Amino acid sequence: MMSKGANLIVTARLSVPGAPLVGFARCRTDFAWACYVADLAVCASLHGSGVGQGLMDEIRRQLGADVTVLLISVPEAVGIYERIGMALVKDAFYFRHAT
Repeated sequence: MMSKGANLIVTARLSVPGAPLVGFARCRTDFAWACYVADLAVCASLHGSGVGQGLMDEIRRQLGADVTVLLISVPEAVGIYERIGMALVKDAFYFRHAT
């Protein structure tokens, strides 16, 4: 189950009664210091419509200004995160999963 282990999930739907899910963010946070956005997905037909930024805005609204929000982006999406005001960090480290 994708939501297992997440303690903050934010969703987006069109503003029509019974509308399907069009965006989803799955996060892990302590609600005090940091929040890791593990997944952020938006329906392909709505790319560029602001749904992703809306999800990130809602995450930040729920956490407050004192919580750092971070994520690891696929190369194709780096520009999206830069456009919404996220800083690209060079001093981050990770062990890549085995493929």
